[in-house]
Amino acid sequence: MLNKVYFVKTIDRVAAELGETVDRIFDLASDMETEDGVIWVYGPSDDSVIAFTPFGIENLQELIEMDRDHAR
Repeated sequence: MLNKVYFVKTIDRVAAELGETVDRIFDLASDMETEDGVIWVYGPSDDSVIAFTPFGIENLQELIEMDRDHAR
């Protein structure tokens, strides 16, 4: 099976697009696995950033909705 992911978005961009804070997105994503559409991207000086595939963003949106429903 070929991997059809052709882009990912960083946590900063996803947070901005979803109108959420990076901290909230990070907290919600902390239990997500690679198969859920989340990956870590490492830079040259051991910097790392969490990123999401389109599928990961969909899963994240579901987690946001579930979290909102739970808070009510």
